[in-house]
Amino acid sequence: MASTMQYTQLGRTGLKVSRLCLGTMNFGPETSEPDSFAIMDRALELGINFFDTANVYGWKKGEGVTEQIVGRWLAQGGRRDKIVLATKVYGEMGTLPNQGRLSAYHIRRACEESLRRLKTDVIDLYQMHHVDRATPWEEIWQAMEVLVAQGKVIYVGSSNFAGWHIAQACEVARARSGLGLVSEQCKYNLLTRLVETEIQPACERYGIGLVPYSPIGGGLLAGGGRRGGASKSRRESEFAKREREKHGAALEKYVALCTELGHEPADVALAWVLSRPQVAAPIVGPRTMEHLESCLGALEIRLESATLDKLDAIFPGYRTSPEAFAW
Repeated sequence: MASTMQYTQLGRTGLKVSRLCLGTMNFGPETSEPDSFAIMDRALELGINFFDTANVYGWKKGEGVTEQIVGRWLAQGGRRDKIVLATKVYGEMGTLPNQGRLSAYHIRRACEESLRRLKTDVIDLYQMHHVDRATPWEEIWQAMEVLVAQGKVIYVGSSNFAGWHIAQACEVARARSGLGLVSEQCKYNLLTRLVETEIQPACERYGIGLVPYSPIGGGLLAGGGRRGGASKSRRESEFAKREREKHGAALEKYVALCTELGHEPADVALAWVLSRPQVAAPIVGPRTMEHLESCLGALEIRLESATLDKLDAIFPGYRTSPEAFAW
């Protein structure tokens, strides 16, 4: 599929990233290394320059399987300077007390380990995979500042933060004369719109780019068996079954609307996320080359206001808090 990739700045930074971010979570567990290499090569050809991974991906504690795959791909040469490389820290990487979360001790050690696995000397975007309620922000930022000063990290982002976590992190960073957070990675799609109450407004206030994951709802918004959907195992998971039962009527209306529009449901779902305020680049996590190629159609879709209204009627959104619940 021929498509011209689009680019945007990541939040308030000068960094330009592709409007689609390549998620690598399937690399290793679902997708073989040779196929993963081919997908990453094709992503580059398509103009995708934003690659996201995490030290826990691969789901073998402490091994960083997916980071290793990405690292071996980078080691082939001619690739590192073409991508914005993002990874994450927080998850448990061992059984010892300090092999997880966001203590300064773990952040600095985890960064060194990710650099080794990724076979690079710098992480472009180092994201906190979850908020650590037990570690003070002064300690977290001190650790991040050291990594930035050493040239091992360029930007810092968050993932799965509440709106007030984002505000707290940014205010402490400001007090320390730091850049603070530049991105927030969160679950956001037509089925999951709570982001709109506080996270999206916080990101807008602080100039933070949203990097949504699960933009097609784990395949539920792809329409029964259509291209770009989830794997059979994921579609048949207990969670997916519950969600399908919960949203069954809405999903039927949604598929009917997509048919009326003449677009694939997965493309419409992704185009909708791309249209949302503060969104820089939704994460697409392909298992196969077909899944990657199928995402490109969303870039060509422009949803008219009438269509957006119809989508809101099917999947109601939220107003900013406190209006969302107070009156």
